[in-house]
Amino acid sequence: MRLLVCRENAIVGIDLAEDNQAVVVTDHDSKVLARRSPRCNAWQLGEVLDWAVGKAKARGFESVTVACEPTGSRWMHVQQACAERGLNFVCVQTLVTHNARVAEDYTRDKSDQKDAVLIARLTAELRCYRPEVIEEEWAVLRYLGQRRDALVTEALRCRQQITDRLALAWPAALGAAAAPLDSVTFLACLQVTADRCDGDPGKLRRYGLAEFTQLVRGVLPRWGGQRICHRIVACFHAALGDSRGAVPARRRGALKLAGHALGGTCGVATRAAAAGRGGDDRAAGRAGHH
Repeated sequence: MRLLVCRENAIVGIDLAEDNQAVVVTDHDSKVLARRSPRCNAWQLGEVLDWAVGKAKARGFESVTVACEPTGSRWMHVQQACAERGLNFVCVQTLVTHNARVAEDYTRDKSDQKDAVLIARLTAELRCYRPEVIEEEWAVLRYLGQRRDALVTEALRCRQQITDRLALAWPAALGAAAAPLDSVTFLACLQVTADRCDGDPGKLRRYGLAEFTQLVRGVLPRWGGQRICHRIVACFHAALGDSRGAVPARRRGALKLAGHALGGTCGVATRAAAAGRGGDDRAAGRAGHH
Protein backbone atom coordinates (compact mmCIF):
# COMPACT_ATOMS: atom_id res chain seq x y z
CA MET A 1 0.00 0.00 0.00
CA ARG A 2 2.90 2.37 0.67
CA LEU A 3 3.97 1.85 -2.95
CA LEU A 4 0.58 3.17 -4.05
CA VAL A 5 0.49 6.00 -1.49
CA CYS A 6 4.16 6.91 -1.74
CA ARG A 7 5.68 10.05 -0.27
CA GLU A 8 6.70 11.29 -3.70
CA ASN A 9 3.05 11.62 -4.69
CA ALA A 10 0.53 14.19 -3.58
CA ILE A 11 -2.92 12.85 -2.71
CA VAL A 12 -6.03 13.72 -4.68
CA GLY A 13 -9.20 13.22 -2.62
CA ILE A 14 -12.45 13.13 -4.60
CA ASP A 15 -15.94 13.20 -3.14
CA LEU A 16 -18.04 11.78 -5.96
CA ALA A 17 -21.58 12.92 -6.69
CA GLU A 18 -23.99 12.83 -9.60
CA ASP A 19 -22.94 15.98 -11.47
CA ASN A 20 -20.99 18.13 -8.99
CA GLN A 21 -17.66 16.74 -7.79
CA ALA A 22 -15.37 17.94 -4.98
CA VAL A 23 -11.62 17.54 -5.64
CA VAL A 24 -8.71 18.47 -3.38
CA VAL A 25 -4.96 18.04 -3.77
CA THR A 26 -3.18 17.59 -0.43
CA ASP A 27 0.21 16.64 0.93
CA HIS A 28 0.65 13.79 3.41
CA ASP A 29 -0.09 16.11 6.34
CA SER A 30 -3.55 16.89 4.88
CA LYS A 31 -2.51 20.41 3.91
CA VAL A 32 -4.68 21.44 0.98
CA LEU A 33 -2.57 22.50 -1.99
CA ALA A 34 -5.43 23.10 -4.42
CA ARG A 35 -9.16 22.47 -4.64
CA ARG A 36 -11.87 22.46 -7.29
CA SER A 37 -15.58 21.79 -7.48
CA PRO A 38 -16.14 20.92 -11.14
CA ARG A 39 -19.67 20.58 -12.39
CA CYS A 40 -19.33 17.38 -14.38
CA ASN A 41 -20.03 13.68 -14.25
CA ALA A 42 -17.55 11.15 -12.92
CA TRP A 43 -16.62 10.01 -16.42
CA GLN A 44 -15.60 13.58 -17.27
CA LEU A 45 -12.95 13.88 -14.53
CA GLY A 46 -9.98 13.20 -16.79
CA GLU A 47 -9.23 16.89 -17.33
CA VAL A 48 -9.50 17.49 -13.58
CA LEU A 49 -6.96 14.74 -12.90
CA ASP A 50 -4.58 16.37 -15.38
CA TRP A 51 -5.07 19.65 -13.52
CA ALA A 52 -4.34 17.90 -10.19
CA VAL A 53 -1.11 16.39 -11.53
CA GLY A 54 -0.01 19.84 -12.67
CA LYS A 55 -0.71 21.35 -9.25
CA ALA A 56 1.18 18.54 -7.53
CA LYS A 57 4.23 18.88 -9.74
CA ALA A 58 4.23 22.64 -9.17
CA ARG A 59 4.65 21.87 -5.45
CA GLY A 60 7.54 19.49 -6.03
CA PHE A 61 5.70 16.15 -6.14
CA GLU A 62 6.38 13.61 -8.85
CA SER A 63 2.73 12.67 -9.42
CA VAL A 64 -0.49 12.00 -7.49
CA THR A 65 -2.34 9.14 -5.85
CA VAL A 66 -6.06 9.41 -6.46
CA ALA A 67 -8.56 8.32 -3.79
CA CYS A 68 -12.36 8.21 -3.59
CA GLU A 69 -15.15 6.23 -2.00
CA PRO A 70 -16.52 3.22 -3.95
CA THR A 71 -19.92 4.83 -4.43
CA GLY A 72 -22.15 3.11 -6.96
CA SER A 73 -20.33 2.69 -10.27
CA ARG A 74 -18.85 6.19 -10.41
CA TRP A 75 -15.54 5.09 -8.90
CA MET A 76 -14.99 2.80 -11.88
CA HIS A 77 -14.86 5.85 -14.16
CA VAL A 78 -12.18 7.34 -11.94
CA GLN A 79 -10.29 4.04 -11.91
CA GLN A 80 -10.36 3.95 -15.71
CA ALA A 81 -9.21 7.57 -16.02
CA CYS A 82 -6.30 6.87 -13.66
CA ALA A 83 -5.32 3.74 -15.57
CA GLU A 84 -5.24 5.71 -18.81
CA ARG A 85 -2.87 8.24 -17.21
CA GLY A 86 -0.72 5.81 -15.24
CA LEU A 87 -1.84 7.25 -11.89
CA ASN A 88 -2.08 5.28 -8.65
CA PHE A 89 -5.66 4.74 -7.54
CA VAL A 90 -7.11 3.59 -4.19
CA CYS A 91 -10.52 3.53 -2.52
CA VAL A 92 -11.59 4.42 1.02
CA GLN A 93 -14.53 2.47 2.38
CA THR A 94 -17.62 4.59 2.99
CA LEU A 95 -17.96 3.24 6.54
CA VAL A 96 -14.39 4.27 7.32
CA THR A 97 -15.15 7.78 6.10
CA HIS A 98 -18.37 7.90 8.10
CA ASN A 99 -16.65 6.84 11.32
CA ALA A 100 -13.89 9.39 10.80
CA ARG A 101 -16.47 12.10 10.21
CA VAL A 102 -18.24 11.22 13.45
CA ALA A 103 -14.93 11.18 15.34
CA GLU A 104 -14.12 14.65 14.06
CA ASP A 105 -17.67 15.92 14.69
CA TYR A 106 -18.26 16.68 11.02
CA THR A 107 -21.75 15.17 11.15
CA ARG A 108 -23.48 18.52 11.64
CA ASP A 109 -21.19 20.46 9.35
CA LYS A 110 -20.95 18.16 6.38
CA SER A 111 -19.72 19.45 3.02
CA ASP A 112 -18.34 17.81 -0.10
CA GLN A 113 -15.03 19.64 0.19
CA LYS A 114 -14.56 18.51 3.81
CA ASP A 115 -15.33 14.95 2.80
CA ALA A 116 -12.76 15.15 0.00
CA VAL A 117 -10.12 16.33 2.51
CA LEU A 118 -11.15 13.54 4.88
CA ILE A 119 -10.75 10.95 2.11
CA ALA A 120 -7.28 12.32 1.34
CA ARG A 121 -6.28 12.18 5.04
CA LEU A 122 -7.47 8.59 5.44
CA THR A 123 -5.49 7.70 2.34
CA ALA A 124 -2.34 9.27 3.80
CA GLU A 125 -2.91 7.09 6.88
CA LEU A 126 -3.15 4.05 4.58
CA ARG A 127 -6.72 3.42 5.67
CA CYS A 128 -7.56 2.56 2.11
CA TYR A 129 -7.35 -0.39 -0.26
CA ARG A 130 -6.54 -1.17 -3.85
CA PRO A 131 -9.73 -2.05 -5.75
CA GLU A 132 -9.61 -5.05 -8.00
CA VAL A 133 -9.03 -4.74 -11.72
CA ILE A 134 -11.09 -7.36 -13.55
CA GLU A 135 -11.08 -8.48 -17.15
CA GLU A 136 -14.06 -8.10 -19.42
CA GLU A 137 -15.12 -11.75 -19.31
CA TRP A 138 -15.06 -11.84 -15.51
CA ALA A 139 -17.05 -8.61 -15.41
CA VAL A 140 -19.71 -10.19 -17.61
CA LEU A 141 -19.82 -13.29 -15.40
CA ARG A 142 -20.12 -11.16 -12.28
CA TYR A 143 -23.05 -9.17 -13.64
CA LEU A 144 -24.79 -12.36 -14.76
CA GLY A 145 -24.26 -13.80 -11.28
CA GLN A 146 -25.74 -10.68 -9.67
CA ARG A 147 -28.72 -10.87 -12.02
CA ARG A 148 -29.31 -14.53 -11.29
CA ASP A 149 -29.00 -13.96 -7.54
CA ALA A 150 -31.65 -11.23 -7.74
CA LEU A 151 -33.96 -13.50 -9.74
CA VAL A 152 -33.56 -16.39 -7.30
CA THR A 153 -34.31 -14.06 -4.40
CA GLU A 154 -37.44 -12.84 -6.19
CA ALA A 155 -38.53 -16.41 -6.95
CA LEU A 156 -38.18 -17.39 -3.29
CA ARG A 157 -40.20 -14.33 -2.27
CA CYS A 158 -42.98 -15.33 -4.68
CA ARG A 159 -42.98 -18.92 -3.40
CA GLN A 160 -43.29 -17.79 0.21
CA GLN A 161 -46.08 -15.43 -0.75
CA ILE A 162 -48.00 -18.19 -2.53
CA THR A 163 -47.74 -20.51 0.48
CA ASP A 164 -48.81 -17.77 2.88
CA ARG A 165 -51.79 -16.66 0.78
CA LEU A 166 -53.02 -20.22 0.17
CA ALA A 167 -52.74 -21.03 3.88
CA LEU A 168 -55.01 -18.04 4.52
CA ALA A 169 -57.49 -18.40 1.67
CA TRP A 170 -57.48 -22.06 0.65
CA PRO A 171 -55.63 -24.42 3.05
CA ALA A 172 -57.12 -27.53 1.44
CA ALA A 173 -55.17 -26.92 -1.78
CA LEU A 174 -51.84 -27.28 0.00
CA GLY A 175 -52.72 -30.86 0.88
CA ALA A 176 -52.92 -31.93 -2.77
CA ALA A 177 -49.17 -32.63 -2.89
CA ALA A 178 -46.49 -33.47 -0.35
CA ALA A 179 -44.28 -30.58 -1.53
CA PRO A 180 -46.75 -28.38 -3.45
CA LEU A 181 -44.41 -25.72 -4.82
CA ASP A 182 -41.85 -28.32 -5.91
CA SER A 183 -44.44 -30.10 -8.06
CA VAL A 184 -44.92 -28.82 -11.60
CA THR A 185 -48.30 -30.60 -11.72
CA PHE A 186 -49.47 -28.72 -8.62
CA LEU A 187 -48.23 -25.42 -10.02
CA ALA A 188 -50.02 -26.09 -13.31
CA CYS A 189 -53.24 -26.90 -11.40
CA LEU A 190 -52.89 -23.69 -9.42
CA GLN A 191 -52.23 -21.75 -12.63
CA VAL A 192 -55.44 -23.06 -14.21
CA THR A 193 -57.41 -22.23 -11.07
CA ALA A 194 -55.94 -18.74 -10.66
CA ASP A 195 -56.67 -17.88 -14.28
CA ARG A 196 -60.33 -18.91 -14.08
CA CYS A 197 -61.64 -18.79 -10.53
CA ASP A 198 -61.79 -15.01 -9.86
CA GLY A 199 -61.13 -15.62 -6.17
CA ASP A 200 -63.50 -18.61 -5.82
CA PRO A 201 -61.97 -22.03 -6.67
CA GLY A 202 -65.42 -23.61 -6.30
CA LYS A 203 -66.36 -22.16 -9.68
CA LEU A 204 -64.12 -24.72 -11.35
CA ARG A 205 -66.18 -27.60 -9.95
CA ARG A 206 -68.20 -27.28 -13.15
CA TYR A 207 -65.27 -28.96 -14.90
CA GLY A 208 -65.13 -32.70 -14.49
CA LEU A 209 -61.89 -34.38 -13.56
CA ALA A 210 -61.09 -35.34 -17.14
CA GLU A 211 -61.77 -31.82 -18.45
CA PHE A 212 -59.78 -30.25 -15.62
CA THR A 213 -56.90 -32.63 -16.34
CA GLN A 214 -56.86 -31.48 -19.98
CA LEU A 215 -56.67 -27.84 -18.85
CA VAL A 216 -53.76 -28.67 -16.58
CA ARG A 217 -51.98 -30.58 -19.34
CA GLY A 218 -52.25 -27.49 -21.54
CA VAL A 219 -50.30 -25.26 -19.14
CA LEU A 220 -47.85 -27.90 -17.90
CA PRO A 221 -45.13 -26.99 -20.49
CA ARG A 222 -45.13 -23.45 -19.12
CA TRP A 223 -43.64 -24.89 -15.92
CA GLY A 224 -41.16 -27.10 -17.72
CA GLY A 225 -43.16 -30.28 -17.13
CA GLN A 226 -43.82 -33.09 -19.60
CA ARG A 227 -45.71 -35.74 -17.67
CA ILE A 228 -48.70 -35.04 -15.48
CA CYS A 229 -49.21 -36.61 -12.05
CA HIS A 230 -52.83 -37.78 -12.08
CA ARG A 231 -52.89 -38.36 -8.32
CA ILE A 232 -52.08 -34.70 -7.62
CA VAL A 233 -54.61 -33.53 -10.20
CA ALA A 234 -57.31 -35.68 -8.60
CA CYS A 235 -56.51 -34.39 -5.11
CA PHE A 236 -56.41 -30.80 -6.32
CA HIS A 237 -59.72 -31.20 -8.17
CA ALA A 238 -61.31 -32.64 -5.03
CA ALA A 239 -60.11 -29.59 -3.04
CA LEU A 240 -61.77 -27.09 -5.39
CA GLY A 241 -64.93 -26.99 -3.34
CA ASP A 242 -63.23 -27.33 0.06
CA SER A 243 -63.19 -23.99 1.90
CA ARG A 244 -62.37 -25.34 5.35
CA GLY A 245 -59.93 -23.16 7.27
CA ALA A 246 -60.28 -20.20 4.91
CA VAL A 247 -60.86 -16.66 6.15
CA PRO A 248 -63.89 -15.61 4.04
CA ALA A 249 -63.26 -11.87 4.01
CA ARG A 250 -59.64 -12.35 2.93
CA ARG A 251 -60.16 -15.18 0.46
CA ARG A 252 -60.73 -13.38 -2.82
CA GLY A 253 -57.91 -10.87 -2.38
CA ALA A 254 -55.49 -13.50 -1.10
CA LEU A 255 -56.14 -15.80 -4.06
CA LYS A 256 -55.68 -12.97 -6.52
CA LEU A 257 -52.36 -12.09 -4.88
CA ALA A 258 -51.32 -15.75 -4.99
CA GLY A 259 -52.12 -15.78 -8.70
CA HIS A 260 -49.93 -12.73 -9.31
CA ALA A 261 -47.10 -14.30 -7.30
CA LEU A 262 -47.52 -17.51 -9.28
CA GLY A 263 -47.04 -15.63 -12.53
CA GLY A 264 -43.98 -13.95 -11.06
CA THR A 265 -42.55 -17.30 -10.02
CA CYS A 266 -42.92 -18.72 -13.52
CA GLY A 267 -41.34 -15.70 -15.22
CA VAL A 268 -38.51 -15.36 -12.72
CA ALA A 269 -37.63 -19.05 -12.91
CA THR A 270 -37.42 -18.84 -16.70
CA ARG A 271 -35.18 -15.76 -16.61
CA ALA A 272 -32.99 -17.26 -13.87
CA ALA A 273 -32.45 -20.40 -15.95
CA ALA A 274 -31.55 -18.25 -18.96
CA ALA A 275 -29.11 -16.19 -16.89
CA GLY A 276 -27.53 -19.36 -15.57
CA ARG A 277 -27.11 -20.80 -19.07
CA GLY A 278 -25.54 -17.56 -20.27
CA GLY A 279 -23.04 -17.60 -17.41
CA ASP A 280 -22.25 -21.29 -17.94
CA ASP A 281 -21.67 -20.72 -21.66
CA ARG A 282 -19.28 -17.83 -20.98
CA ALA A 283 -17.44 -19.75 -18.27
CA ALA A 284 -17.02 -22.73 -20.59
CA GLY A 285 -15.76 -20.46 -23.35
CA ARG A 286 -13.28 -18.82 -20.99
CA ALA A 287 -12.04 -22.21 -19.73
CA GLY A 288 -11.63 -23.42 -23.32
CA HIS A 289 -9.71 -20.26 -24.21
CA HIS A 290 -7.18 -20.92 -21.46
